[in-house]
Amino acid sequence: MAGGKRSQTKGMRRLFFAALFQQVRILWPIFSGMLIVMIGCGMVIGQIEDWRLGETLYFTFVTGLTIGYGDLAPKHTVARLLALMIGLSGIILTGLVAAVSVQALNAVDRDRVERDDASGGS
Repeated sequence: MAGGKRSQTKGMRRLFFAALFQQVRILWPIFSGMLIVMIGCGMVIGQIEDWRLGETLYFTFVTGLTIGYGDLAPKHTVARLLALMIGLSGIILTGLVAAVSVQALNAVDRDRVERDDASGGS
């Protein structure tokens, strides 16, 4: 019985990742566009603030993931406005990742329900 349960779990995991990658493939233009906006804005901020590349990328992704530690903060008005763009893009990107994950989980659940219906509910 334990082997059957493990096999079922493995199948569900495989289905989840298949659905996840399918969703990512469909939404890749949006994902890549958001990343380009974030990195582009970050690079401009880095130039304005005279930060090194590592600091620039660190600031960009910490801000984009809406963590915002505050150890690096733009001082110029234009850089601050661009940081807002990074933050908004990060929120959209995070929402897309959550939506894609939920869609993949729904696909697994639909498959499970269809299998249960086909096998007579057992």
